Amino acid sequence: MTVLVLSGVIGSGKSSLTKILAEHLGTTAFYEQVDNNPVLPLFYKGNKIAEAKRAAGQKDAINPYTFLLQIYFLNTRFHAIKAALTDDNNVLDRSIYEDEIFMKMNTDQGHATKEEYLIYQDLLQNMMAELAGTPKKHPDLLINIHVSYDTMIQRIQKRGRPYEQLAQDPNLPQYYQDLIAYYQEWYASKIQIDGDQYDFITNPEDRQQVLATIDTKLQQLKRLPKKRRQVI
Repeated sequence: MTVLVLSGVIGSGKSSLTKILAEHLGTTAFYEQVDNNPVLPLFYKGNKIAEAKRAAGQKDAINPYTFLLQIYFLNTRFHAIKAALTDDNNVLDRSIYEDEIFMKMNTDQGHATKEEYLIYQDLLQNMMAELAGTPKKHPDLLINIHVSYDTMIQRIQKRGRPYEQLAQDPNLPQYYQDLIAYYQEWYASKIQIDGDQYDFITNPEDRQQVLATIDTKLQQLKRLPKKRRQVI
């Protein structure tokens, strides 16, 4: 089975393009469940807890919810990719393939321990090994949406999740900038969609150009479905 995966930083437009692409191909979209995530708000609070402890002199203070959050994401994304692989060209708005970016960044920044990172990596590899007959460590087609920091912040503000807003935590600007940097390193060799240049959400011409780029790649992979819906 062929799986298409969207990737990108917070607020890059993954969910919107996932919907557009699934409708274009006549397949099913699978979305990351963020609004109902019970751990994500705790994680943002945990960053504040760790910063306060470091300010008080505890240099090795970590976010107590980092490992819990990453295990939660790993489990939900494992469920999602198994469900997506029931038919060709289903689309995921984020997946298990890029999950390690967050754990590595949080470990590098001292929000998780090296021991937690090693346990996480081992669990991830074991889970991927269970996906028999699948692309294993990489999807058939990964489409990255690259956006600038300014665009990222504008979209975060627009969707209005309280715990993501810069006013909630003075460390969030650096966290978001670091996230963009880690993504740039990870997706250097992958298909990229310029989310600053192409407004595929509201501009039909931009949308068609983005879809044409993806169609071309699917044709090269001999994965383009013969029957698909046209999105305008």
